[in-house]
Amino acid sequence: MELDLTPKKAEALFEGDGGGYYSWSSSQVPLLAKYFVGAGRLVLQPRGFALPHNADSSKLGYVIQGSDGVVGLILPNNREEVVLKLKKGDVIPVPIGSISWWFNDGDSDLIIVFLGETSKALIPGQFTYFFLTGAQGLIGGFSSELTSKIYGLEKDEVEKLTKSQTGLLIVKLDKSQPMPKPQMDLTKKLVYNIDAAHPENVVENAGLVKTLTEDEFSFIGNVGLSVIRVKLEADAIKAPSYSVNPTVQLIYIARGSGKIEIVDFTGKRVLDTKVEAGHLLLVPQFFMVAQIAGEEGIESYSIVTITKPLFEEIAGRLSFWDSLAPSVQLAALNVDFDFQKLFISKINESTNLIPPTT
Repeated sequence: MELDLTPKKAEALFEGDGGGYYSWSSSQVPLLAKYFVGAGRLVLQPRGFALPHNADSSKLGYVIQGSDGVVGLILPNNREEVVLKLKKGDVIPVPIGSISWWFNDGDSDLIIVFLGETSKALIPGQFTYFFLTGAQGLIGGFSSELTSKIYGLEKDEVEKLTKSQTGLLIVKLDKSQPMPKPQMDLTKKLVYNIDAAHPENVVENAGLVKTLTEDEFSFIGNVGLSVIRVKLEADAIKAPSYSVNPTVQLIYIARGSGKIEIVDFTGKRVLDTKVEAGHLLLVPQFFMVAQIAGEEGIESYSIVTITKPLFEEIAGRLSFWDSLAPSVQLAALNVDFDFQKLFISKINESTNLIPPTT
């Protein structure tokens, strides 16, 4: 079966005065439904407020832009609201069943990309949100009689409760509207700035790789995901690798541009295309993927749907080649001894992040 791995940009689901929400639907990208992953992009203008809601999927939010974001969370089985500060580079897990609201307290747009798994979603491959208030608010869907009885309200009070907020997903708040201040002690525990973190692999003039798991950030274990940041300098290469675990990789291109190549289990190159900021693409399990940066470099963030990912490199001194016996290398490659020695010497001199040639 042919797999359409073509990178796609998000389509507008909602746009208003306070901002917009953009998503990749399972009809637009069928593989999202096949592999039970999803993605969305939230843009909040200054004073933009995403109304309180919950969702049918666990996900990770990554802050693409902004320095004064605020998120309020009520985690499952916990009645205490936590209010956290968000800035560029932050990763915030949002477990399934959480009630959350999002607010931009800054002077420029706040942009957050959400990547997650959708195995329990109403529509596999998509996040579905259930808003508590607003024109589509859940409490306004019940009969006035029922609402009156469960809250102990008079008829006019029910009308005020269910009809006063006429906005849909996102509204713009007046400057006079007070909002909770972030709890910085809890922010340190529940938010992780992956951009500022020390990478496990860095090569001068080539780039870096940072993998974030529950070993380093325990709260991320609540969503069952791991996140990988790859930043390549201009014209650098991230050599091909594949996940040893049976998991897909969902990649979002955050900045820059370049090229992605993917090879399937038969050795066929199934994708060889240019990518740019805003593109989303999926790498099926066990497929090999390589990134090649353009003139401005490239930066990507991806998730895998496990908490302890393991990747195998096919180039560089950490690859499997040097672990094979020389006689096996000779037989597998069908080359002479001199070429085998040359090849292994080149492998041992290289890394999986390759600077541009001069």
